[in-house]
Amino acid sequence: MSPLPAPDSIEDLEIDLLLEGLFQRYHYDFRHYARASIKRRLVQAREQMGYATLSALQDAMLHDPGMLPRLLGYLTVQVSEMFRDPSYFRALRETVLPHLRTYPSLKVWVAGCSHGEEVYSLAILFREEGLYDRTLFYATDINPEALRIAEAGVYPLDRVRTFTENHQKSGGRSSLSDYYTADYGRAVFDKSLRSRIVFSDHSLVTDAVFAEMQLISCRNVMIYFDRALQDRAVGLFRDALPRNGFLGLGAKESLRFSAHADAFGEFVREEKIYRKRAA
Repeated sequence: MSPLPAPDSIEDLEIDLLLEGLFQRYHYDFRHYARASIKRRLVQAREQMGYATLSALQDAMLHDPGMLPRLLGYLTVQVSEMFRDPSYFRALRETVLPHLRTYPSLKVWVAGCSHGEEVYSLAILFREEGLYDRTLFYATDINPEALRIAEAGVYPLDRVRTFTENHQKSGGRSSLSDYYTADYGRAVFDKSLRSRIVFSDHSLVTDAVFAEMQLISCRNVMIYFDRALQDRAVGLFRDALPRNGFLGLGAKESLRFSAHADAFGEFVREEKIYRKRAA
């Protein structure tokens, strides 16, 4: 990756030092996240945690490991919903899964799984299409607290109406209520959905590929990366996919300017679903 640009202000210098300290102390690397986004989140953290300067926030972070989960909560975006962008899941159902049916076994990677909504959506989709039992799902994130919530599979009941509407729009073949029980204002998703899901800590910034996947879904994650980090992530996806493997991105993301764009062809342009070309 290219060196970071020279800071333009004291606050920019504080951000550089804080991110470097976070990396050196705890091995979380946010140094190549999109600058405007990371700056906005750090300023929000400083204000809401009651520190006068980012330097004071950095000092507290370095000397109190208990602050790390709180800071990661600001630095990692944990906003999602089940079957978010239903047309994406409908496209998977109607155009991608017919190809995946030809495989005796499947591996699916949800990179940046947040609180787990997307991986559970895929698990339900694959179950409805008769592919669940031959599929292993990998759900990864860099935030341990997000992974804990994802693995629990428990969401506020008031979110389920949106989940249900999205599921129906995605072409759902069953009722979403078949997959959860309501309990004291919570929706507890069926443990059987988790039987084929592996939740794991993995960083697109520093870690390597860990398995061959037939489908990778990484949506609304790379919009927070700078160009060099986007290229690294797409390079990981390229290496993790076999020929004709599928990659799904978010609505505002594209491979158009990626250093690895030639490795992929558009499969469903409107839904940002790509297919890896032959070497």
